[in-house]
Amino acid sequence: MNYTQLSLSERYQISALKGAKQSIKFIADQLNRSPSTISRELSRNESQRGYRPQFADKQASARRANNALTIVIDVWDWVKAKLKERWSPEQIAGVHGGISHTSIYRYLWSDKKQGGTLWQYLRRKAKPYRQRLTDETRGRINDRVSIHKRPSVVEDRSRIGDWEADTIIGQHHKQAIVTIVERRTGLLRMQRVTKKSADLVADAIITLLTPIRRNVMTITSDNGKEFAEHIKIKERLCSMFYFADTFASWQRGTNENTNGLIREYLPKGCDFRQVSDEQVQAIENQLNDRPRKRLAFKTPNQVFYNRI
Repeated sequence: MNYTQLSLSERYQISALKGAKQSIKFIADQLNRSPSTISRELSRNESQRGYRPQFADKQASARRANNALTIVIDVWDWVKAKLKERWSPEQIAGVHGGISHTSIYRYLWSDKKQGGTLWQYLRRKAKPYRQRLTDETRGRINDRVSIHKRPSVVEDRSRIGDWEADTIIGQHHKQAIVTIVERRTGLLRMQRVTKKSADLVADAIITLLTPIRRNVMTITSDNGKEFAEHIKIKERLCSMFYFADTFASWQRGTNENTNGLIREYLPKGCDFRQVSDEQVQAIENQLNDRPRKRLAFKTPNQVFYNRI
């Protein structure tokens, strides 16, 4: 079966790209969808206030009238088969497209109350599903400046001084590693923090970049609350601080790719309490001394320090 129903995440991406005045073809290419799918989505689900992801998702759900208790038997057979393969409801919904993950959870917990055992196929069985909080439901970061106000020169990677910031979380959310990557050269700075709090993350960024603050023009992060002290960061570093769109990881692609390289050393599930600061520094050094094809096989260290 070939399903083309858009997910909420994709609708956030459509909203962000449409707000950036990108063409339907460009949006379709970014989402690996057909232009007709994007055009149909905008024409069907746009409100009087413009295209809003959550409104569009509710409109689509209402149109499908896809209540979990009325899902046809053959579809549920497919759902149960995927649960037995240890697919999560989110993965099932993402592939099927005609079923929301909340409907699957709702059906499973209803089945459990009636003595059914479908819930045992879930990888996490302890508690009924609770919808994850988004930026809209947990509050916004005060005085955030959108990435769409960032100078266009940043996108070109034609200069040194534009950085992307993120955090990598340790096992059981115990401790974290702050990572900052320079877009032009890929130079990495990283530091372990005992918890992912806004003040500790801000202090780490300031500590990491102060020695080279003359080469810090902009910093871009996601909308995590750990970056709530962004004003403190830009005041101390005399730089600008921007926030990417929600569900738009490609807007911070340099950092996302670098975090993937770090995970080769510190895989998911790693207990950062067992990782020393010396080990973190060694990982940073190795990555900064690794030749990169896009740098004509020079290292980030070579390009960064030879150009400043």
